[in-house]
Amino acid sequence: MKNLLLLLFALPFTLHAKDPAPGYFELRIYRLADATDEARIDSYLEKALLPALHRSGIPSVGVFKTAAADTLNKFRIYVLIPYKSLEEFEKKAAALLNDKQYLTDGRDYIDAVYDNPTYLRMETILLRAFKFMPTLEAPNLRAAKQDRVYEMRSYEGATEKLYRTKVHMFNEGNEISLFKRLNFNAVFYAEVLSGSHQPNLMYMTTFENKADRDARWKSFVDDPEWKTLSAKPEYQHTVSKSEIFFLYPAAYSDL
Repeated sequence: MKNLLLLLFALPFTLHAKDPAPGYFELRIYRLADATDEARIDSYLEKALLPALHRSGIPSVGVFKTAAADTLNKFRIYVLIPYKSLEEFEKKAAALLNDKQYLTDGRDYIDAVYDNPTYLRMETILLRAFKFMPTLEAPNLRAAKQDRVYEMRSYEGATEKLYRTKVHMFNEGNEISLFKRLNFNAVFYAEVLSGSHQPNLMYMTTFENKADRDARWKSFVDDPEWKTLSAKPEYQHTVSKSEIFFLYPAAYSDL
């Protein structure tokens, strides 16, 4: 009996030890001047970068563009690259420079001259996956890629403490589970480790089309579990600013 009690006591810790370690994501944002830049970046991503990342053992890379209605951010391309560890992220640049096929296929991008660059600016955001969804997940959608709605959100906290409380709400508060139950087809939930809007978290949910998106958000807002969760005193005022980006996957995107 004593041994059985010890085993039962140790079981939760044993299960926890086997939980996968959260992965890391690089979110690269290309800000472009015009359609010519867009075509050049598309060519680089499709023919050089994604094949090189695939060869290095990264099977799924997301490439997303802004929805047609978003005229403010019209010429932007978002690239989402997953890593198992920070070490893998740090080694990526060196691995690419040692990939001769990449250097050949990406020549227009790599060797662009100072007065004809392929983009205006490039921003990189480093993220760590939430522990309750530690890896990237491909959405289960049937609609044509150009019709899909990928909704990426950034939630900022007024202080680090309030930000951490919102992260807790997603994980231990079961907000992730609620999204999953309502079929939001999330790609990732993550903490921003390095970026210009900290402290903040980011996540991406996906839908067949705008009508599907609107219907699922209505079901979320009306859900009794959400009403109970969002009314808890400890979760009040945890988001001081939110940004929403409506995207769709490029034809060559893995996600």
